Amino acid sequence: MLTADLVREKALELGFDLVGFAPAGPVSGAERFLNWLAAGHHGQMAYLANAPERRIDPTQVLPGARSVIIVGLSYETLAVPEVVLRDPSRGRIARYAWGADYHDVMTPPLRALGEWIARESRAYVDTGPVLERAWAERCGLGFIGRNTCLIHRRKGSYLFLGAVLTSAELCEAQDTAPVSAQPFSGCGRCVRCLVACPTSAFPAPGVLDARRCISYLTIELKGSIPEALRPLMGNWVFGCDICQDVCPYVRRYSRPSPSPLAKAFYPMDVDRAAPKLVDLLSLDRSAFNRRFKGTPLMRAKRRGLVRNACVAAGNWGSEQALPALKRLLDDEEAVVREHAAWAIRSIEQG
Repeated sequence: MLTADLVREKALELGFDLVGFAPAGPVSGAERFLNWLAAGHHGQMAYLANAPERRIDPTQVLPGARSVIIVGLSYETLAVPEVVLRDPSRGRIARYAWGADYHDVMTPPLRALGEWIARESRAYVDTGPVLERAWAERCGLGFIGRNTCLIHRRKGSYLFLGAVLTSAELCEAQDTAPVSAQPFSGCGRCVRCLVACPTSAFPAPGVLDARRCISYLTIELKGSIPEALRPLMGNWVFGCDICQDVCPYVRRYSRPSPSPLAKAFYPMDVDRAAPKLVDLLSLDRSAFNRRFKGTPLMRAKRRGLVRNACVAAGNWGSEQALPALKRLLDDEEAVVREHAAWAIRSIEQG
């Protein structure tokens, strides 16, 4: 007979660091999600507002679903010196994107887990209508912090999450971890994440306005970055780790995973974590594809990454960036031309 213990053993064998279970049905936090959408905090991520009822209740995604399985895999990696990451002549990349694309790493073993269960199942790694963090909290894998991240009390928040919806009944309602009635109970009085955010992307604890979030601005936003926010973005060119870096749980407990799967996230050198801005500004489409094939940076495409590098170069303020920026004034992409012109003005006006 298939049991939760057997599935947990199999998930760990496949390389995941964490695994939890909960009965399928409407998930806790649905009202917060709907309010977040109503406030427009999702920005241009229109897919999040498409049939939101499917995200709230997995039985609408997989009729007959009886259990939700959530797995976690740490992407904490080999340390890159802070002095390198903060070097204004380099473009900083969020830790999760230093290595291989996590979708490619996690999806095969997650699908293998679903198939091993030998019942109808669907597996998603950040690609399906599943509120992974809410379900991870429901499955007892951590708590949702004031920075909206799932925080594990002994592993921090550098965690990729994956979900399997299955018709197998693996647990009773009383077997799952209760969600605390006190939001952010694991955070205590700590508000370091809220204070540290340079763009003030948290209008309230546990509420992220994506339209002000550096991760959204550098990845999801396809057009022009609001000028008022550009000077606040520092040297980030893809994603942002600030609200996690300052978290006491991350600083105290986050460690590289022993799983062979996690080795794919390790940077081969510092240029994977913080490439030189002049190099990024000089990328044409084929060079971008060669350099970043198989990594999460492909999501931003060449125009997005070079746009972001223009902003970082303007914040750097060095004349060393001017030759590359001036060449971009004739770029085929209008959004690149605009941001290059802004960066040039920022540098020349001091």
